Amino acid sequence: MDADARLAAAAGGVARFLADGAGLEGDAVARLQSAVIEACLDAFNHLAAAHPHLEVTFARFSDRLEVSLSHENAGPVPAVRTVAGFAAKQGKTAGNAGAFAGVDRVQHETHGNESITRLTKYLRQVAPSR
Repeated sequence: MDADARLAAAAGGVARFLADGAGLEGDAVARLQSAVIEACLDAFNHLAAAHPHLEVTFARFSDRLEVSLSHENAGPVPAVRTVAGFAAKQGKTAGNAGAFAGVDRVQHETHGNESITRLTKYLRQVAPSR
């Protein structure tokens, strides 16, 4: 998708649809939707001019929902980058407060010039241990 807030909102709508279909409660559905929108908007800030598109994929498993955001960078990036910058700005940890309150796990990885952020929402009360 192009870096457009309307498309970020559409991605949030897909997450909302999947969460609702998976049986999550209203507040959890809305928080997941917000987290996906915020993650898209944050990723838009990191798009390279030569590769101005963000790829968003959704997966539903028996125990979780996953939303993956990937984009190509202008060049190699450090192996670890704080994607949850907007949550950290609030002095909170990703996954339990701030913009990421709607997800249970945030993962970020890089492969050469590609950055991938994965948001996971577990469908059970307690997220499994690592």
